[in-house]
Amino acid sequence: MTEILSLKPEALGLDVSNLSLKLIKLKKRGKFFDLESFREKEITPGIIKEGEIKDEKKLVEIIKEATKKVKTKYVVASLPEEKAFLQVIKMPKLPEEDLKSALVFETEKYIPLPIDQVYLDSQIIRPVFNHQENFEVLISAIPKKVADSYLNSLKLAGLQPLVFEVESMAIARAMIENEFSKHPILIIDLGATRTSFIVFSGKTIKFTSSIPISSQGFTHVISKTLGVSFEEAEKLKIKYGLEEKIRLKIEEEKTVKKMEKGRIFEALIPPMVDLVQQIKKCIDFYESHTPGEKIKEILLCGGGANLKGLPELLTIELKLPVELGNPWVNILEKKEKGSKKLSLEKSLSFATALGLALRAIRHD
Repeated sequence: MTEILSLKPEALGLDVSNLSLKLIKLKKRGKFFDLESFREKEITPGIIKEGEIKDEKKLVEIIKEATKKVKTKYVVASLPEEKAFLQVIKMPKLPEEDLKSALVFETEKYIPLPIDQVYLDSQIIRPVFNHQENFEVLISAIPKKVADSYLNSLKLAGLQPLVFEVESMAIARAMIENEFSKHPILIIDLGATRTSFIVFSGKTIKFTSSIPISSQGFTHVISKTLGVSFEEAEKLKIKYGLEEKIRLKIEEEKTVKKMEKGRIFEALIPPMVDLVQQIKKCIDFYESHTPGEKIKEILLCGGGANLKGLPELLTIELKLPVELGNPWVNILEKKEKGSKKLSLEKSLSFATALGLALRAIRHD
């Protein structure tokens, strides 16, 4: 989003979220790439809250600890999705300098902050199939005080950010094959503290939004419903998820299969109903505001995407194909799902970091 240096030295992807810090370093492997190293470190709750850094000193200490064995100080780093504003707008075809000036005035209609209080970036969306009378422009903005706090923290930790990028941009780079789709795809990033919706079509993101439903929220529901500790609830969620039990029963002298919902499934029904409703609202909003475009598939990422039975349940409820995404699709040769060091299951929570690392090694 914001270019800090014009030089393009060796760099790594750094994803800083509310509860974790993730590092990814890629290396060249022929025409493709491979994982050189990765690291994840927990961030104590409260240090970052809803994307805002609340305790810079402690965050700096965590960053220093996580990067002390890293050979480069250069990073491509994330900015919090919940603090960013992304919007596709139509602009008349103007010379580049005139377009830049016009964008500043037009953007004020969409950004709920004074324009002098945000960092603004824009990208012209080239038409995929036909000539358009107007430019479509993706604008992205983030409050200066938020971006400056991340920049300051990284510098105090001895790092030099080359680029800052909103999480959804990095996720799309990792998840969409060749960064192109003939039809709209909905990416659902089910994280520890929130869920993000990202609609990608053609060559760019068209829409984003976030909701407070989260993987940790599922665990809290299980804990409360079953009267067990958060730690025990997390273990139960991982072990059973939304899987149903199969029992064999004798009916009219025949053995038949009966599906029975387990206790974890029952406990998760309320948040699952809420999640399905929110996804439907997102799809309806996008399709109603983008005539002629229908979302054809859904890709899941984030740690919460590993909930057993989730793709199957969403496929039935939404009547759309839903599957786990592959954040290695633009990195590894032959579309391998996961590297030897980092499995697909684990790498779903590294989608942002992988997208950032991919930008770092391509020197975009």
